[in-house]
Amino acid sequence: MLADLLKRLKGMPEEGGALAPEDQRIAVAALLVIAAHADHDYAEAERAQIDRVLSERYGLSADAAAALRAQGETAEAASSDMYKFTSLIKAGIPYEERATVIEALWRVMLADAEREKHEDAMMRRVTDLLGLDPREGAEARRKAQAALG
Repeated sequence: MLADLLKRLKGMPEEGGALAPEDQRIAVAALLVIAAHADHDYAEAERAQIDRVLSERYGLSADAAAALRAQGETAEAASSDMYKFTSLIKAGIPYEERATVIEALWRVMLADAEREKHEDAMMRRVTDLLGLDPREGAEARRKAQAALG
């Protein structure tokens, strides 16, 4: 699973064209980790929020969500940029579900109660890379803010 995704990230050919569901999960986890790093401070609040998001999104226990986050951290460290993850997510997650990925990213970014310009810029870029329009990104941000209280 993770090994297959890491091969894709390094540009090595894979046997099948479709991204396995587990690799889709790892790609989402890696993008959440990238979002948490956007402010150059990977805070405990952000790690906890990633675990909550993964647990809710995929129906995982706390331990399984933490393990998935760890796989996302490994994948993020192995990749040079977020574009590979967004392209894998765009190819593997139906359009109708991609706004929930943006909402999850906002939940992670807003978890530390600080908002910086480069985080906003990153989210605009990710929204575009996932093929969503800015209105969908803004709505996802509103939902994330409401979910965080």
